[in-house]
Parts: sequence; C-alpha cells; structure tokens
Amino acid sequence: MKRSIKLALAIASVAILASGCTRITTGEVGVRVNASKEVQGAELLPGSWNQTLVGDVLTFPTKDISINLENKTPMTSDNSALADFDITVVYGINPASVSELYTAKSKSFHAYDDKERDTFLMYNYVSTLVNNASYKVVREYKSLEVADNRATIELKIREAVTDQLKAEKLDTALTLTVVQIRNILPNAEILASATAYVKAQNDLKIKQTEVDIAKKESERMAALSSNSTASIAYMNAQAALNISEGVKNGKVQTIIIPSTMTGLMIGK
Repeated sequence: MKRSIKLALAIASVAILASGCTRITTGEVGVRVNASKEVQGAELLPGSWNQTLVGDVLTFPTKDISINLENKTPMTSDNSALADFDITVVYGINPASVSELYTAKSKSFHAYDDKERDTFLMYNYVSTLVNNASYKVVREYKSLEVADNRATIELKIREAVTDQLKAEKLDTALTLTVVQIRNILPNAEILASATAYVKAQNDLKIKQTEVDIAKKESERMAALSSNSTASIAYMNAQAALNISEGVKNGKVQTIIIPSTMTGLMIGK
C-alpha cells in the first residue's frame, strides 16, 4: 500500500514538473523572469527545458521574422501618391542580444503573439524603419518609373534601414536579410494619362507614315511626268533631225512648215 502511494506521488510529481516546464525550440531564445517581471540570468538556448513553477520563461523568435507592410501610398517625385505599395521584409535577432533588447528597449518596439505566447523583439521598430525608408526611396522616382526600378528600390531600402541600425548601434543585434516589394500600382489618373499619351504617340506615328507615303508617291509621279516630257521632247527632236537630213540629201519631197508659222504664201 505504501509502495503504491509513493508511486502515485512520484507520478504526480513528474506530472507537475512536466506541466511546469517549457522547452526552448529551434529558432528561438528564452529569458527567465521572476514574479516581479525582472529578467534573471543569461539567455536560455534552444533545446533546453526550463521550469516555470516559480517565475516564468519568455520566448523570443530570432530567425526569419517576417514583416508585411500592406496598402502603403508613398509619394513619387512627380507628386503623385502610388495607389498601392506592398513590401515584405525578413530580419533576424542575434541570440546573444535578446536579453539586452528586451530589457533596454521600449516595450512599444516589440510585438507579442497571444496565440504562440512569443515576443517578437523590435518588430514594431523595424516596421517603422522599413516604412520610412520606403517612403524616402520611392520619392526619388516618378510614378511610372517605380515598377521598372523595383530591384534598385529594394536595395536602397535595405541600405537605408541598415544605415539607421548602424547609427543607433543596433547593427550587431539586428540583421535585415530580405527586402521584397510584392506590389506596385501607380495612381489611376497617371495610368490613364500614360495610356492616352501612348495612344497619341501611336496615332502620330501612323499619320506621319501616311504623310511620308503620300510624299513619296508625289515624288514618284513627278519623276514619271518629268521622264515622260523629256522622252517626248527627245523623240520630237530626233524626228526633226531625221527629216532635216532627208531633205538635205534630196530623199524627202515635202515642204517643212515650222509650227510657229501662222500662214504661208507661195507664188509662181
């Protein structure tokens, strides 16, 4: 009987301990806090089991933290706001900086996932940096140039955010690994104007082609007419020469009357 009670107590103890522990999974770091919410000790590494009967253990993802900024409308250099601008960035946290970032930085810089009970360090802070960089970089381009310069804009946004992290001495704690613009849509009026402009240019080319064809046709007809007149004059001159030669040699018994004469008097 005593053995059964001991076994039951042992099982209950194991169950209590198991329910009062949390395991740090791959890709995250833990931090122990006491009842007063004060951080205690160093970061808890992936794979470790940590009791939560006394105090608590907070978990912080450190790899491939994704941020999606949706429906942004940055202004372009031609003072036209984009109809839509969507961007995704991915960043990582240096595991050795987790405790310092959580305790030293404003809680408003972080985001908390109620479902997973994870704290995403500097999530809101990085979101703000990316948003500001996006608006600044897009401002360098005209509305219809933004889409064509997508890769360059991504690079400039990444550089702007990295420079800001360096300026605030956070470049060793945070690393921006991916910047991807998912959608760029110019203002509807700009698109309509661009479409109308392209149509007008195409119409102008068509009209110019028609003018060029008409001009060439006119030149062709003039050339044919000139050649025809020259040919007739040549043939008339050749005929007159032949007749003149015939008369001279006594081979032609006829009287040649110049075309300019209006009358001729012959007397015997």
